[in-house]
Amino acid sequence: MQRFLFIIFPLAIVVFFFYEGAFAAKPYNRLIHEKSPYLLQHKDNPIHWYAWGEEALQAARDQNKPIFLSIGYSTCHWCHVLEKESFENEEVAAMLNKSFICIKVDREEHPDVDQFYMNVVQAMTGSGGWPLTVIMTPEKIPVFGGTYFPKNELIKIIGALGNAWIEQPKKIKAVGDTVRKFIEAEDRISTQLVTLDETLMKDFYKKSLISYDEENGGFGLAPKFPPTMKMRLLLRIAQRTGDKYAIKMVRSTLEAMSRGGIYDHLGGGFHRYSTDSIWLVPHFEKMLYDQAALATVYLEGYQVTQNKVFESVARGILNYVLKDMTGPQGGFYSAEDADSEGEEGTFYIWSDAELKKVLTKEEYQKVIKIFGVTPQGNFEMTGENILHLNKGVSWKESSSLEVENISKKLLKIREKRERPFKDDKVLTAWNGLMISAMAKAAQVLQDDKYLRAAQNSTQFIKANLFKNGKLARRYRDSEAKFTASLDDYAYLIQGLIDLYEADFDEEWLTWANILQKKQDELFWDKASGGYFFSEKEGSLLPGRNKKFEDNARPNSNAVSALNLLKLYKFTLHNPYIDKAKTIFTLAGKMMSQSHNAFAQMFIALDFYLDTSKEVVVVGTKQSNEKDAVIGMLRTEFLPNKTVGYISPEFKSSFPVFENKVTAEGRTIVYVCENNVCKFPTEDLNKARQLVKENKEYSLN
Repeated sequence: MQRFLFIIFPLAIVVFFFYEGAFAAKPYNRLIHEKSPYLLQHKDNPIHWYAWGEEALQAARDQNKPIFLSIGYSTCHWCHVLEKESFENEEVAAMLNKSFICIKVDREEHPDVDQFYMNVVQAMTGSGGWPLTVIMTPEKIPVFGGTYFPKNELIKIIGALGNAWIEQPKKIKAVGDTVRKFIEAEDRISTQLVTLDETLMKDFYKKSLISYDEENGGFGLAPKFPPTMKMRLLLRIAQRTGDKYAIKMVRSTLEAMSRGGIYDHLGGGFHRYSTDSIWLVPHFEKMLYDQAALATVYLEGYQVTQNKVFESVARGILNYVLKDMTGPQGGFYSAEDADSEGEEGTFYIWSDAELKKVLTKEEYQKVIKIFGVTPQGNFEMTGENILHLNKGVSWKESSSLEVENISKKLLKIREKRERPFKDDKVLTAWNGLMISAMAKAAQVLQDDKYLRAAQNSTQFIKANLFKNGKLARRYRDSEAKFTASLDDYAYLIQGLIDLYEADFDEEWLTWANILQKKQDELFWDKASGGYFFSEKEGSLLPGRNKKFEDNARPNSNAVSALNLLKLYKFTLHNPYIDKAKTIFTLAGKMMSQSHNAFAQMFIALDFYLDTSKEVVVVGTKQSNEKDAVIGMLRTEFLPNKTVGYISPEFKSSFPVFENKVTAEGRTIVYVCENNVCKFPTEDLNKARQLVKENKEYSLN
């Protein structure tokens, strides 16, 4: 695959021109009929926007016009900038309407479209991001791509390409042919075999040591994204090797993030990422998937270290989701914008003058001490203050009753401000991630409100987004729509397995098994193995992607591999474990070359390589002994296991429970490996010992 060919773009040197024709009257904008908050943000643009679909593509073919494809999402700051600068501009609109069929895509509704074209643009330019701008033929083959373009640059680009489409069709075709070859080559994944053993983990650990920021926590330089998957893997490496430094890297990073401005110290939850190396100045948007990932790693950090700060932060994240990101029927909303009142961060920052006005002198002095407030501020864009924990201030001091009362006072004042836009669509995939986080919190923290939240979201999805044996992608305003992608199935199945282990309701495990078989039917590559990201039937894309590396969210092939391994423990369905092995084989070469991008795949591989346990608890529901065993299994960090529970009178449909019995009201624990069980025990300490037996390895 010769990606460098894309750099030699023959149209880059075309003489640009400006269109100076008369502007047409404001057109009818088709986006007014959509449910997507992002598309509705563009419904009043003077551009003849289409939503993604056959109508738009047919219009391009009928009119023989290139397609101007713009992909973004409702809480994207630079998407807002592009709209204000260009898409609301009459000159830009006139040029686009004259020469292009314009399609607007919400990447969160159509992740398959986003992933496909992002992949091509990254090959063309070496980078990607949102807003994503693609110009392509009526056959949906890109000939130009990029991200955000300032208005004057965008005018030149669309002018040149609109002109070239008419006057230089051979050059357009040449670029399209090159891109088409790249698309056709994308499915060809190297099957060069790599030994799948702990050596890969060792290499990952060594690379982490090199990039670890010992002073500030985290890895690499600014901007810093919370390294959630990497930290979860490091905890697993530490568990099997006994390495204390792996725990130190995780602990210091969790502590640093919780002290910084990236964490919302008043309302809870985390902002998207830090623009600096010290976690102080964030990009202020809040995404549901980030809250799920961060809650999970803080819960695991708490299990390993028993650091109460981590418990507090996990609760802060999840309570924010319950308060601000949960719909009346239980579905979790998608995101909150970074902007309000037309500026980023306005909702969250404080001027020194405002704090002096609303607080007593004693309270103001306390805020200076605790939250690092200064007259000059720490947010350079406005000269105002981002609240964070000052150096030398302990979490205990920041959680005192006095500071808590001040925080409540400030939060009450903040709630009167113009709130950032909330994207209230419910996405199956992202709800799956949050179901998993809530279910794990219910287990680790022994708090039923998180269990109820996980159950409610699951019931909502099953009632509204599961029809005729298939999942839908999005629900909003009483409408379920769009074909689900691989991540919808993978993340929801993960959530269902975790929810089963939180309440032991076999309905969830049964549904997870049903969905896994449907996922295999719709997405599995029967020729080469691995899961495609999109369905073949009904797809409007010119190709299908198959990815194994993580992005902002865990890779769905990696999540699927772990799901398959866990479901195998319950079902003994051999094709599940065969598929997991195939995924590892396909990803192995890439994992050996680019460790950071495959943390979730390493987590799944760790489960596979370890002596992972099937634990079955049999006992009466009202039993102190049963509660003690299950409490131990939930609160201690024992990641490479599955847990099932049945009462003596219950008849399970899953093979793992066969011949697991008890008598006389006793609680019996069966600890098994590959369906071979140790002698059953009633002794809690013996059960703990059996479950904690790992396949150890050395990092030397």
